[in-house]
Amino acid sequence: MLDQADLMGLSSALVGRAGELRVLTRHAEAARARRAGLVLLSGPAGIGKTSLLRAFLKTDACRNMAVLYGSCRQVVGGAGYGGVRELFGSLGLCGEDAGKSPLLRGLARRALPALTSGPADDATAGAPGVYPVLHGLYWLAANLMADRPLVLVLDDVQWCDERSLRWVDFLLRRADGLPLLVVLAQRGEAEPVAPVALADIAAQHGPTLLRLAPLTIEDVAEMARGIFPDQVEPGFVERAAAVSGGNPFTLSRLLAELRAEGVRPDEKGERRLAEVGGQVITLSVGALLDRQPSWVREVARAIAVLGEETADLLSALAGVPPSLVADAMLVLRRAELMAPGRPDLVHDVVRSAVLEPVGARALAELRTAAALLLSDAGRPAEDVAGLLMLLPAVTQPWMPGVLREAAVQAGSRGAPEAAVRYLQRVLEIEPHSVPVRVQMATSLAEINPPEAIRLLEEALARAGDIRTRALVAVRYGMTCLAVQQAPTGVRVLEEVLAALEAELPARPDPADRELHTLVESVLLITGADEKVTVRAARDRAARLALPPGDTRAQRQKLAMMTVLTAMDGRCAGRTVEQARRAMRFPGAELESWSLIASSFALGLADEVGEALDALDGLLQHSQETAAVWTYVLGLSARAFVLHSVGAVPDALADAQTAIEIIGEERWGDSAAMPQIALATVLLDRDEPARAEELLLGIKRPRLDRFVIEYHWYLMARARARWALGDRERALALFLDCGESLKESRFTNPAFLPWWAEAASLLAVMNRADEAREITEYGAELAAGWGTARALGLAALARGVITPGVAGIELLTESVRILAGSPARSAHAQAEFLLGRALLKTGDQRGAREHLRTATDLAQRCGTLALAGTSRKLLVTAGGRMRKMSASPLDMLTGMERRVAGLAASGASNRSIAESLFVTVRTIETHLTSVYRKLGVSRRTELGAILHTPDIPDGQPPGWVIESRWRR
Repeated sequence: MLDQADLMGLSSALVGRAGELRVLTRHAEAARARRAGLVLLSGPAGIGKTSLLRAFLKTDACRNMAVLYGSCRQVVGGAGYGGVRELFGSLGLCGEDAGKSPLLRGLARRALPALTSGPADDATAGAPGVYPVLHGLYWLAANLMADRPLVLVLDDVQWCDERSLRWVDFLLRRADGLPLLVVLAQRGEAEPVAPVALADIAAQHGPTLLRLAPLTIEDVAEMARGIFPDQVEPGFVERAAAVSGGNPFTLSRLLAELRAEGVRPDEKGERRLAEVGGQVITLSVGALLDRQPSWVREVARAIAVLGEETADLLSALAGVPPSLVADAMLVLRRAELMAPGRPDLVHDVVRSAVLEPVGARALAELRTAAALLLSDAGRPAEDVAGLLMLLPAVTQPWMPGVLREAAVQAGSRGAPEAAVRYLQRVLEIEPHSVPVRVQMATSLAEINPPEAIRLLEEALARAGDIRTRALVAVRYGMTCLAVQQAPTGVRVLEEVLAALEAELPARPDPADRELHTLVESVLLITGADEKVTVRAARDRAARLALPPGDTRAQRQKLAMMTVLTAMDGRCAGRTVEQARRAMRFPGAELESWSLIASSFALGLADEVGEALDALDGLLQHSQETAAVWTYVLGLSARAFVLHSVGAVPDALADAQTAIEIIGEERWGDSAAMPQIALATVLLDRDEPARAEELLLGIKRPRLDRFVIEYHWYLMARARARWALGDRERALALFLDCGESLKESRFTNPAFLPWWAEAASLLAVMNRADEAREITEYGAELAAGWGTARALGLAALARGVITPGVAGIELLTESVRILAGSPARSAHAQAEFLLGRALLKTGDQRGAREHLRTATDLAQRCGTLALAGTSRKLLVTAGGRMRKMSASPLDMLTGMERRVAGLAASGASNRSIAESLFVTVRTIETHLTSVYRKLGVSRRTELGAILHTPDIPDGQPPGWVIESRWRR
């Protein structure tokens, strides 16, 4: 049942709106059945959107559902997460004890910065980027849906901030199978605060569109009969419909005014309708206020400016005693100008009518006074900034400071769009400000890097002090990576570094030394990204003195120097020592770049355990901070490391997890590493067609410009072509990879040994003579680098192209060397090649020994393609080996294996979903598939299967775990 206070709005809402109510009811029923839905409701002001929504929420359709209703207001339009606070405000999650609420358990706690308009507290401040808050809000909604379906209704979204709408988009992207209904209501004629975000939601989530049409003649007649006790004449109805335009709010006010005047719904009433016209609300509100004491009018204007506020603030703004504020509200409420149950005007149409006589200049003064009152009252800067944003110009000296503080608050809660809007107003009064541009660029770096680049270029042009220019250049260089403009970033950083070195004193103080080191480190990072800049970056790294690694900038520089100098493949021992130094401060929070660079270098040097340690630390920190992009990067990097040492099931799990995550992200198309990593693993799993499909589906533009990803891509493409029988194309791709690496001066033999692959392929094609030059090139590089894997591959490459006993001796040497390396799959390959060579000479007994070892190793590593080939050749050699009946776990995908392992260890579906950045529904789907494939019915049975002897448990092999402790 509806409250009596709602009857006036309901009379206009339900007349002629039965069809819309049925649509909303069907969507509520679908939400109960876990079919998530989105409804976009639109229409002009006064058409009845709000009344319709309130009526719907009070029907049986929403009974026993969690209902959150919020209405965006113009005075806070664009404030960071303002729409979210309106939605969740009724839950009381913004107080000091909010963190103790069960609704904020787990990662949902990261929603706290969005739920309060004040600065983020110490427990939630400092999280990187916008994702942590989005992630936290998602889990808050998931907690609400744990017990019952959820209905989210956000009214007047034309005034909603972009970040709140982006969260709605974020939620809907993960809504499959959730008991969720989202309803967004928009005033059609108003320009939205965030038009792009609204358009994206409408375009990508298949909403049901409800456009409220004007009332029909029959609807108008029904409303008139409900207001007038006399018979309503048809002419009166037609005139009322024409004058009101069928707008329910206008019509209800018009008919109420006429009845109050004693007008009857006849021919005279029709003439009166013509006299009043469509300005009934403006005229009636103006007439009402003119009949009241002046203090009633001033209070009405104060309410129109401040909205729902305390009597003390309304009193101060209106210039009347607090006691009169309550009296004025009573007068306004009796006149039906106040909203039912809250101290605000009933409708924005009424708000406009109250403020229309004020005039633009006086209204600006009134809003300025209101903003100053809020500031003096200690309200959060964003609340004050909401009023300042409505001013035609920022004129007072105190205003920029408030807007800056509001921008900081918005940034701390992960609302960069709001921060930028505030700072744009600051630029109006400080058009040459460098700090403001840098602050704006910092906010935009994650969501709009091209605009951040433009602002930073303006800041560089305006910065006079070299230290300021250096800090701007650092940010500029890192942002250039996001927009694939590394060469431009390198040029700017080089210019700034030269100027910095020219202007700094001969003995700079510690701050200047750290700044100089920071610029150098970012120059190395930026220069290492693309092939056209990596040569100069390597030359620079070779000239630099190694920093001790005592500071953040020094560690970052040291890590990049390690990678760049390791590219030449000359000294593995030096590489390991430098990488360890870059990570030697366990008490310090190591930077992502330092960890990724160091792990890459350690992997090249066969120090797999330490490389995995570094990536494990990176992933753990990324999980704790919900830094999803870093998490995806870390997973992809770890997949490559695991694959390189034959831990194929674990590499598959990492790569598939990364793929699933990017599938739910808006930026997923810009990624390439997860697809390349998964394709690389699938090739060893004997799925070349699927691997090539993944590679061809990569959408990242200009991939051939990049130093790391492009060569991984070429190697995977070449191996896929070989597996699919296209040897000539495979050979061309291997050679292209080699030429491109030479062009980049990336000659480390352990990174993508294309030369060994090409030699093996040429041997199969009976063109061994063509492979000699390539093989000797690789062997020379391997001798210089000196690691077991590189030396073993060199012996392997020589062995496959050398006939007779000499070739067998080389392959025997390869087996011996690789057996002592962490490269298990390469060892299996060498055993296979040696067994095949022995079989060709007629030594079946020797062949069987090595082919049996190859089959066993390959199967344990998960390299199914090699295992199958080895087993067939073993049978040909007269050997016996039980048929490879794949273990039950071989039926699982990498992601299913990971989920099963976590479930067996006792983790709940929710905690698994939180740790892997996916939804609970995704985890449920994977577990259902696991149960079906393994023939179990509950998670308690998983442990026995996962730890059955001879069945891999999804963990790295023991030799990998042990190697993590080698130092």
